[in-house]
Amino acid sequence: MNFKVEKMKDQDAPAVKEIYQDGIDTGNATFESEAPEWKQWDKSHLRDCRIVAKSEGKIVGWVALSSVSERCAYRGVAEVSLYVKSSARGQGVGKALLKAVIEESERVGIWTLQAGTFPENVASLALQKACGFRIVGTREKIGCMNGQWRDVVLTERRSKVIGI
Repeated sequence: MNFKVEKMKDQDAPAVKEIYQDGIDTGNATFESEAPEWKQWDKSHLRDCRIVAKSEGKIVGWVALSSVSERCAYRGVAEVSLYVKSSARGQGVGKALLKAVIEESERVGIWTLQAGTFPENVASLALQKACGFRIVGTREKIGCMNGQWRDVVLTERRSKVIGI
């Protein structure tokens, strides 16, 4: 698949929501049950570091960062959300998006990226590892989804560019 990576625009909202819902529907992407409306999504994600992948003019994946805390000490720590359309998975889109957001995050002064991933989402964990994330630990039975308690694997990546 040929695709290009570029900054997300507000007009990308419908495709972002659709791809997010596609991920939600897998049951192994998030505890969310429904993709939020754009206003809520926009408010919960940093303005920097919003990136989409497009193939033939259509969005096939996206990545964005959320602040983990409003405390000044955590200003350089962000959580990664990355979703790829089901028809585009396994074709390098996720890796290109993750590499792009790592580069952009370092450019804006973010020194730690973190993620919480269901252990069943083996592809996502492998992608994170390939891009320099390490497993920090597992939060056991941290949330209940559809009557089943779920674990979440915590991963992080420290910037090699920002001196910490």
